Amino acid sequence: MKKLFGTDGVRGVANVYPMTTEMAMQIGRAAAYIFKDGHRRHRIVIGKDTRLSCYMIENALSAGICSMGVDVLLVGPLPTPGIANITSSMRADAGVVISASHNPFQDNGIKFFSRDGFKLPDEMELRIEELIFSKKIDSLRPTASEVGKAYRIDDAIGRYVVFLKSTFPKDLDLTGLKIVLDCANGAAYKVAPAVLEELGANVITIGVNPNGTNINAGCGSLHPEVISAAVREHRADLGIALDGDADRVIFVDESGNEVDGDRIMAICAIDLLKQKKLRKNTVVATVMSNLGLDIAVKKAGGKVIKTVVGDRYVVEEMRKGGYNLGGEQSGHMIFLDHNTTGDGTLTALQVLAIMRRQDKSLAELAKVMIPLPQVLLNVKVAEKRDIMTIPEIAGLVRDIEEKVQDEGRILIRYSGTEPLLRIMIEGRDKDQITCWASEIADNVEKNIGEK
Repeated sequence: MKKLFGTDGVRGVANVYPMTTEMAMQIGRAAAYIFKDGHRRHRIVIGKDTRLSCYMIENALSAGICSMGVDVLLVGPLPTPGIANITSSMRADAGVVISASHNPFQDNGIKFFSRDGFKLPDEMELRIEELIFSKKIDSLRPTASEVGKAYRIDDAIGRYVVFLKSTFPKDLDLTGLKIVLDCANGAAYKVAPAVLEELGANVITIGVNPNGTNINAGCGSLHPEVISAAVREHRADLGIALDGDADRVIFVDESGNEVDGDRIMAICAIDLLKQKKLRKNTVVATVMSNLGLDIAVKKAGGKVIKTVVGDRYVVEEMRKGGYNLGGEQSGHMIFLDHNTTGDGTLTALQVLAIMRRQDKSLAELAKVMIPLPQVLLNVKVAEKRDIMTIPEIAGLVRDIEEKVQDEGRILIRYSGTEPLLRIMIEGRDKDQITCWASEIADNVEKNIGEK
């Protein structure tokens, strides 16, 4: 069992264990030790989002890495996928992202990429933890010229912008498109507007004035109602909303209707199927994806396979099976032909290219998938007990599963990053599944809810 790492790195309230400067330094030391292989000079990239606490954690991580004789390349605020790209393109030994993604500003996190730009497997995260808690490396302290040095990479944003534009077809541009773009006051506040504008779009921006405390605050992919209103107000062609570290994206069409990750997967999968470019005719999604995705892709001649929740597990399955498209309903989309992790801006470019190539609006494209009614409720919990060991909840879940049978499904799981239990039910009758979800939520609150 992991003690520090969750489904997406180490995460928590900044300056509270485990997200303290002391632990960040230890994580940096352990990671530097693991990524060293031989006597050459090693380098680790560090990037961050726009949270106030990123400064102290960045310095602590940098100190820990340098103390083990490894150099640090500081790229400043940059989307998570941008750090993955810089790490692999610069042939660095690893990349570190300081971000809590879609969480509020008081939270922060640390996650790693290996030199090939992919997130670390569980085994390597466990090795980092073992080195920290066993104190095996406490006495390893290089001196004199063997100590690491920190360098700042001033052109990181420009490098990433060039990379993103290279994923958009050279024979197309965005001239004439009016796009509302919400960067969530996060890591993409410079990158995303630059890319869309350089490709010719008329871009109306929201959430591009970070102050350290306003990341994800009433903006970004968690608040699609903001961009929906802006699209209608400006009579734009579509809206694009990123999250704090810009590895996920949610769209709204010209009428302000939300287009989530499942529909984007369906749009992209069917387009790739038509071009015979969807490897093994397969999309990788998670158990949270709507059954409507399976139906739409199957109708077009493809299939969907499911993993547990977490974009890292989607990527692992894609690499293992040789697939090139995967994602999550929340808006994490992975195009392995282009990048190694979820990339909100890159996803937006792929969707925009399909709109241009087919000369269709986003609303028209979204019709390829008809989602089954779905209800998702989050309940704050005081502890993460196995709910099937709580008789009252277990009995209720089994009763609902019998009633849903083959015309829907029920999924209950704990968040890997927050003290939440997520309850998801799909079925033909929206009112009925809403009632069932509320009944489970009430029982959860009664038994293990936050007091």
